[in-house]
Amino acid sequence: MVSPQAPSRMSAPIDPVRVRQLFADPARVAPSDFLRREIASRMFDRLTLVKTAPRQVLDAGCGTGVDIAELQKRYPAAQVLGLDAVPAMLAAAGAATSAPRSLLSRLLPAKAGIDLVCADFGNLPFGPNSLDLVWSNLALHWHPQPDRVFAEWRRVLRVDGLLMFSNFGPDTFRELRAAFAAMDETPHTLPFVDMHDFGDQLVEAGFTTPVMDMEQITVTYDSADKLLADVRTFGGNPLATRRRGLVGRAAWQRMRDALEAGRRADGKLGLTFEVIYGHAFRPAPKTTAAGEAIVRFQPPKPR
Repeated sequence: MVSPQAPSRMSAPIDPVRVRQLFADPARVAPSDFLRREIASRMFDRLTLVKTAPRQVLDAGCGTGVDIAELQKRYPAAQVLGLDAVPAMLAAAGAATSAPRSLLSRLLPAKAGIDLVCADFGNLPFGPNSLDLVWSNLALHWHPQPDRVFAEWRRVLRVDGLLMFSNFGPDTFRELRAAFAAMDETPHTLPFVDMHDFGDQLVEAGFTTPVMDMEQITVTYDSADKLLADVRTFGGNPLATRRRGLVGRAAWQRMRDALEAGRRADGKLGLTFEVIYGHAFRPAPKTTAAGEAIVRFQPPKPR
């Protein structure tokens, strides 16, 4: 089982400081919210199939808090925690939902309502076995160490607690990646993690019966300018290995020409999003802290 303190074996060269800078202005990323809302809707459809009555719910990477409102609507008796590493996002979430309560209220058990916390979702400020549902919509791919995130999420979940998340997969922005290859060899998009690798990480982190699903969504554009503008609103390039210097006019034109060469039969430019969905449960422990096996006996059913 992966410990949250163990060295990550699946790190991407993502600069967390750069990620926070790219999301520092909620208005900048708002034009791309159409896809987040669509994916959230599909996640909520999946959540409907799971019978759960959580007391504490965490939205990890909550952004401006749109999912928080829906989670509170679904579980009105629950305490819903919105967590994000960007203060401006939490300020927008507070304005969109309700004023966050004091720190003291967050320490009290079973408090219904909404609380907002500024923190890294790979290093949660919650104790073990403190949450019943961890929800994360299109946020995990911004973290450089997803395997450590899974270990941390398992730590804070209670036994039989549910993890439900979505994120982008490797085929996301494939048209743009091919176009940038005509310009230079520098990576301009994230190396999104494969669905099967996520499944392996969930098992290694100690989750049981992980279910992974994937679909591709294509968004079409009339112009390359609009496509590129939307890509920027999705977050841009936070890689530590990203190109730092200015791009020459000729090189930029090569990229634009390669992008235009990929127009579809209907004259539109397509942009692919591979969306990965995952959910898993925290199982009951099989051993004690001292390493002794735990044997559970099922009481006989009455005749």
